[in-house]
Amino acid sequence: MTVSTLSVAPEASASGAAPCAEPTREPTPARRRPRLLDLFCGAGGASAGYHAAGFDVIGVDITPQPDYPFPFVRADALGVDLAGFDVIAASPPCQRWSAATPPNRRGEHPDLIAPVRERLRKAVAAGVAWAYVIENVPGAPVLDPVTVCGDALRLGVRRHRLFESNLPLAGTPCWHDRSAPPVAVYGTYNQRRPGRQAASTSAARAAMGIDWMPWPALTQAIPPAYTHWLGVQLLAHAGRRGLVEGLASHDETRRRLSSPHTAGQPSHHQVPSVTTRDATNLVASVTCGATPPAGLRHCRCGTPLPARPTTGRWPRYCSHACRQAAYRLRRAGAS
Repeated sequence: MTVSTLSVAPEASASGAAPCAEPTREPTPARRRPRLLDLFCGAGGASAGYHAAGFDVIGVDITPQPDYPFPFVRADALGVDLAGFDVIAASPPCQRWSAATPPNRRGEHPDLIAPVRERLRKAVAAGVAWAYVIENVPGAPVLDPVTVCGDALRLGVRRHRLFESNLPLAGTPCWHDRSAPPVAVYGTYNQRRPGRQAASTSAARAAMGIDWMPWPALTQAIPPAYTHWLGVQLLAHAGRRGLVEGLASHDETRRRLSSPHTAGQPSHHQVPSVTTRDATNLVASVTCGATPPAGLRHCRCGTPLPARPTTGRWPRYCSHACRQAAYRLRRAGAS
């Protein structure tokens, strides 16, 4: 993982109260990457995706995060200075709405989504930042969210997450079409049961697309592929609107994202269809085709199936001969 070259030190803000997460060196204006502040950053799953998309990221969390791979400020997310950043992302605690939390214990966990939203909206209205993103689990009171699904991004986890933003973003469809069940990455070490939770930390890392976190951090993490998916859309908005000096134009971003091997990413990471909150042209800038790549499903004989048609179901067999063989096998079993 390539860590941002910015150095960060907590210091007093203009008000003299809140610590400040502020870069100490200004990059060349013509080439600078936009800055993103990741509140409630945890061990950096979401930060890694935004960084890969093209942001310089600084994380903020109230607890120490020794595994966080970027510049980090230990501070209260509701009090840290937001000045100096283009985008502010936040992942408030989700235990209050998580299905994994027993219903009789959900009231023990704080509801920070509303105060975080109020603070981020004020920052955008005041011109401190031009975008915000709030992440949480299904059932959380986020407003007009889009959903991102790990199955659609071809990760080993399903792990649906909701994202709210002041900008129109595109989520993903839900392609729950694999024969193998998704890897469940939750619980503590002694709660893991074979056949349900990941068999090992390395298996959980592979399923999440994260290679640096221990198990406890993995259970709380957002897969970087999720925020990479959203981050390229934020950059497309910025380039189109000229919100950040030196960013590629919307057309340049669209050409780059439509390339089969953009920025070293394999083509199977480019999800071919999306759900979106409104009918903007942004979807066209982050999609590369109408059908998923071939080989995501296999015939009974093990041969990769062709891609699903734009309309219609996946083919079930690779050839007419395989279809006839399956038919004869079913007839033999029925007799």
